[in-house]
Amino acid sequence: MPIVGIDLGTTNSLISCMKDGKPTIIPNVHGDTLTPSVVSVGEKGEIYVGSIAKERQVTHPSYTASIFKRSMGTNKQYNLGQNSFTAEELSSFVIKKLKEDAEAYLKEEIIEAIISVPAYFNDAQRRATKIAGELAGLKVERIVNEPTAASLAYGFHEAKEHAKFLVFDLGGGTFDVSILEKYQNIMEVHAVAGDVFLGGEDFTDVLASLFIQKTSIEISNVSLKDHALIRRQVDLAKTRFDESRTVNISCIIDDKTYESQITFDEYENACQDLLNRLRIPIKNAMSDASLRLSDIDSIILVGGATKLPIVRNFTAKLFGRFPHMTLNPDEVVAVGAAVHAGLKERNKSISEIVLTDVCPFTLGVDSVVKQPNGLHFYDVFLPIIERNSTIPISRVERVSTLHDQQNQIYVKILQGESRRSSENAILGELTVPVPKAPAGKEAADIRFTYDINGILECEVTIVSTGLKKTIVIEKNPGIFTKEEIEEKLKTLEAYKLHPRERDEYRLLLSRGERLYQESLGDTRKYIGSQLMLFDKVLNTQDEGKIREYLPEFLEFLASMERGGF
Repeated sequence: MPIVGIDLGTTNSLISCMKDGKPTIIPNVHGDTLTPSVVSVGEKGEIYVGSIAKERQVTHPSYTASIFKRSMGTNKQYNLGQNSFTAEELSSFVIKKLKEDAEAYLKEEIIEAIISVPAYFNDAQRRATKIAGELAGLKVERIVNEPTAASLAYGFHEAKEHAKFLVFDLGGGTFDVSILEKYQNIMEVHAVAGDVFLGGEDFTDVLASLFIQKTSIEISNVSLKDHALIRRQVDLAKTRFDESRTVNISCIIDDKTYESQITFDEYENACQDLLNRLRIPIKNAMSDASLRLSDIDSIILVGGATKLPIVRNFTAKLFGRFPHMTLNPDEVVAVGAAVHAGLKERNKSISEIVLTDVCPFTLGVDSVVKQPNGLHFYDVFLPIIERNSTIPISRVERVSTLHDQQNQIYVKILQGESRRSSENAILGELTVPVPKAPAGKEAADIRFTYDINGILECEVTIVSTGLKKTIVIEKNPGIFTKEEIEEKLKTLEAYKLHPRERDEYRLLLSRGERLYQESLGDTRKYIGSQLMLFDKVLNTQDEGKIREYLPEFLEFLASMERGGF
């Protein structure tokens, strides 16, 4: 059975495998390599995933969810009609759809996968991603960083034996920078940095704000459906700066047409805060790797948002050269995940590659420092594993009791770079009993182990008694026990993905319904009449008649999307 690679993206997701000695992106039922990371619930409780759900985002916004990757590892709930889901559950529907499409394509059952995540994902987000895969019915033994997967893809395709890469990975919702070096069969990660709340969706938000400002739309009075319509039109417009320095955006809201013209200079000026945020992780990664830009052989663009003209313009100016783009930025992570899967299954077509990675954050505990004069400094961060340490790694620090007759040691596990504990993120906590004794006489060894999947385990050992306690991060939102996962699996079994064989027709109807809601007057009437005709043909359940009518309906949709009839 093949091991697949999954690129679970904020905007789009992909699945891949090694086939005939090459990494292969597996198309979905519509023949597309990109499956939109969008989930929608139908009138009968059926689950739509991908292109159909994306179309329904305009027509059924309160039943549809997207950009939920940003909430992985949190307890945020997405209410779709009468149903409520976590980001893990919504992601599991996307993964399940990818799995079903791959099984149909390969004609084999798939039980194991490697899933990519942003390099700057924390422990909770990584565990949540692993759980999403398990809820989709997959065994997830490896979580790989997206920039590392991208470099693996370039390493597979390029003959150079020695090269240093800077991977600029800007997806729909996250941004990562990684510095890697390839030397013969070794691929080593030197440093990573990033921002998990910066991506292409933010560049859409800026353009949407410009459009709303220019058209004086009272956004507080706009419905969810019209919000979705504005966002769709703006999302399409932001890519058109490639063809022109000016774009026209038009939306129909409450039977009124709102139009505006926006120049690239206006847009670029409005995006300055976002562009400045892109600079910071680049500077940090280069500093941690102790390298200058002149030391970098190749700059690799990864992620769909790097195709935006504003981002291409920014990177060319910043790096003073054109980045490497021999592989499709949308697909390169999935290609690398396939190579990673091939390495794991020891595919004979791949020469053995030694792959190293790093811990993206400093991990440590809250501590108190006692001064010689007897004063105590509280809220002090004690690092145990420094950021950009090569993984897997295990490190230990010894701490002592602070007070006389203290009967327990409280360990607060933190992640971050601030010297103050309170300014870092809390990953978890645990309390371990300790024999009563004078202050400083009892001690505990705190061992952090950070594995190749980027998942942290903490073990606390009381030195005098040998008592050990390993953390289960119960207070970390989004993390479930095995029992909770089993219970969620039972719950999710009640939700059925819409049957694959009808997907292509459902997608066409959804496209038509979206066009109907975007139109007015005679155009809307015409679209409505065509939809009724297609519905009538579908209701015959005669595959021959449906196939015969299909080209005519496809041409109708294409002509309407071009702008008229």
